[in-house]
Amino acid sequence: MQFIRFSDLCASGQAKGQRVFIRADLNVPQDDAGNITEDTRIRASIPAIQMALDAGAAVMVTSHLGRPTEGEFKPEDSLAPVAARMGELMGRSIPVVANWVDGVSVEPGQLVMLENCRLNVGEKKNKPELAAKLGKLCDIFVHDAFGTAHRAEGSTYGIAETAPIACAGPLLAAEMDAIGKALANPKRPLIAIVAGSKVSTKLTILQALAKNVDGLIVGGGIANTFMLAAGLKIGKSLAEPDLVGEAKAVIDAMQARGAAVPIPTDVVCAKSFSPDAVATVKAATDVADDDLILDIGPQTAQLLAEQLKQAGTIVWNGPVGVFEFAAFENGTKVIAQAIAESSAFSIAGGGDTLAAIAKYGIEKQVGYISTGGGAFLEVLEGKTLPAFEVLARRAA
Repeated sequence: MQFIRFSDLCASGQAKGQRVFIRADLNVPQDDAGNITEDTRIRASIPAIQMALDAGAAVMVTSHLGRPTEGEFKPEDSLAPVAARMGELMGRSIPVVANWVDGVSVEPGQLVMLENCRLNVGEKKNKPELAAKLGKLCDIFVHDAFGTAHRAEGSTYGIAETAPIACAGPLLAAEMDAIGKALANPKRPLIAIVAGSKVSTKLTILQALAKNVDGLIVGGGIANTFMLAAGLKIGKSLAEPDLVGEAKAVIDAMQARGAAVPIPTDVVCAKSFSPDAVATVKAATDVADDDLILDIGPQTAQLLAEQLKQAGTIVWNGPVGVFEFAAFENGTKVIAQAIAESSAFSIAGGGDTLAAIAKYGIEKQVGYISTGGGAFLEVLEGKTLPAFEVLARRAA
């Protein structure tokens, strides 16, 4: 994937003295009093900003925060707490500028934060009038917010079309590189793990991956629907019987290519969904009518682990069982450890997946951890993200 890297512009001196507009993702959680409760996104955004300052640029940074109403400012929508926290981390004062669409005064070496971009009228629908004004604010536009890369909004897409130069910041460039490595030109075999409660929410992902992967591991409620498609009984487990036909189609599509969707041979069951429920390992053919399947069994977990250790590339989205409950975490734990021990390039994304990675302490063994939930899922669906499309076009 061809795109201009902001790091290259800085290294070549092209950013010196230029007005640089950085679209970051500073949408951090806050408590009822407006205090920031978790600042990972702020910390992750600083390298691009510091890179611009070190290059001698005049720097503007903005982000969305929450879900404000366009044109209606409320104090709780302000980026002021974000600017204060970023200032603490960077050891400098960062002024917040409101009503900035018609012009911003900023000199080389200065950094200002532009108030919540979702307050601008026309932002969500990427109105041409707004896009034109945004493009005139800067000499270089830097997209560094992968979490918004699947949205064609004014500050993520419109400005990329109208700014003199549009490029990817270090965070977005890393995502683009990792996604290209995992999906565009993967080292084979390519194994994907797709798990979750419902097939319906991941159906397009499963269908897209079925055309490309060498192995498709399903887990959670999704696996239960696939077990139904394979003719197995699942008791009172979470599943979508009306999507059995679609699950069969995915299995058939894989088989036609000589690939497979491994169906569990054993499962961990309980009579109720609770942390203290008694866990029973059963053959997949022995599930009782009043059983809930809450994890894959140890035999299945081991077989999948061996498959993952032989992989060239692994894409992971979703835990394979109720890993939050100790009695039903083994499947996800074994999968996580197998990924950690594999020599494959691995890319993982999705909130529950990140929680599992943190729980089992394998952050350093995963090749790339994607930070954008919705954007990551759309990539897995085979969609071209608006940010990727416009940055590739502007680099041509």
